[in-house]
Amino acid sequence: MSDFLEHIEQSIKSRRLFRAGQPILVAVSGGLDSMVLLSALHELSPKPGWKLTVAHFNHQLRGRNSDADERLVRRTAEKLGLRIVIERADVRKFAAVNRVSIEMAARKLRHDFLARTALRLEIATAALAHHADDQVELFFLRFLRGSGGGGLAGMKWRNPSPSDAQFELVRPLLDLPRSSLQEFAAGKHIVFREDASNKSLYFQRNRIRHELLPMLRRKYQPALQMTVLRVMDIIGAEADFVTSAAMDWLKGARHRSKLIAQRSSAFDRLPVAVQRRSVQLQLLGLGIKTDHALVESLRLASNRPVAVAVTNTDGNHVTGQFILRKQTGLLELQPPQSPRFKTGSLAAYVNKGAGEMLYHGVCINWRIVSKKLTRTPRCSAGCETFDAEKVGSPVFLRHWQPGDRFQPIGMPKTVKLQDFFTNEKVPRSRRHDLIVAASEKGEIFWVEGLRISERFKLTKQTKRGLQWHWKRV
Repeated sequence: MSDFLEHIEQSIKSRRLFRAGQPILVAVSGGLDSMVLLSALHELSPKPGWKLTVAHFNHQLRGRNSDADERLVRRTAEKLGLRIVIERADVRKFAAVNRVSIEMAARKLRHDFLARTALRLEIATAALAHHADDQVELFFLRFLRGSGGGGLAGMKWRNPSPSDAQFELVRPLLDLPRSSLQEFAAGKHIVFREDASNKSLYFQRNRIRHELLPMLRRKYQPALQMTVLRVMDIIGAEADFVTSAAMDWLKGARHRSKLIAQRSSAFDRLPVAVQRRSVQLQLLGLGIKTDHALVESLRLASNRPVAVAVTNTDGNHVTGQFILRKQTGLLELQPPQSPRFKTGSLAAYVNKGAGEMLYHGVCINWRIVSKKLTRTPRCSAGCETFDAEKVGSPVFLRHWQPGDRFQPIGMPKTVKLQDFFTNEKVPRSRRHDLIVAASEKGEIFWVEGLRISERFKLTKQTKRGLQWHWKRV
């Protein structure tokens, strides 16, 4: 037996990935990785008595090339005497209808196919061909997206399918580099097909593979793969600990909440990482897609409703739902409600000197500056400069009101503020909390966190500037 096969065999034994005599669904695309996986498992299967079934999903993304992949997988399965299940789907159409990327559509349809096939054939486990190079690429993909510890830990040797939690995905090649797979394929004369799209720099993963990683190895760390895998292992262990601590705390919190309603609990005293994970686990349990901003808004403030989209039993998103974190630390879904326009305003005289004003959680420091200083470039976020003469005095701070119009800088005419929020993808839950500033005539010259007004920008004719620094407190 080759060292390559011995390594896989030991990985399977030490991690108890497969049981003796169990049926295994092997996901095979026709590429190098999956064809090597199929060959390896087939050679190893007689001793433990595994019963292999080949599963191939034709994404129909590459026309004749996709059909050629399918034919290769079928011929190989027949040559090995293995049962094969093949399914096709129009991934592009699915992506367009569901408004997701082609990559996301392909992944969902592929996993649904595997889970559906496994259920029909009464197979509890599928083998996937992910390897160490995939792990490193995934680390950088998720790092660039700002993922947390759970995401940066990468793929696990085994985990539930995203399409069916009762169906398990296993990755026997996860610690092997692609070069080892290439050597094994060459030695065994394994036929496989190359996907030309793997070389296209249109996809971010390919840019990471062909541009970023070679540069990092060449200029910074020759042993990049070993280093990244070690970091992923450390992060993964710490993320698992945080998850365990969060689950233990949630179990106790749910028990306590039955005894003491809406009473301040130990949530505020938890480590920040455990707070975040406990919120995230509850969101996932409620069928709500999580992101850092949502987790933080719930973690930092109790009893403040936040709008979310909830996935129902049919897999569809239901919008208009609100969720809040109670003082106990537990999340609670609330029925849909219509946001209310907030009334009231604050007047401030800004015709000379400098000053500070605080309005509904936003602190604004302002000062009048000379024409020379208005030409100084802005140095930080949360700072704008307007034409002081056009703004005038006093100014009024308030919230968005029905019918408000605004002329964003660079646009030829005013637009409804509601339409501007939609174009800027401002969540509905935030729109009524944002502060706007208007002149004495009622013209809006500033919207918190967004563009200034074209009407009040600096020009060659500007004599004095109104510097405007703001932050949430």
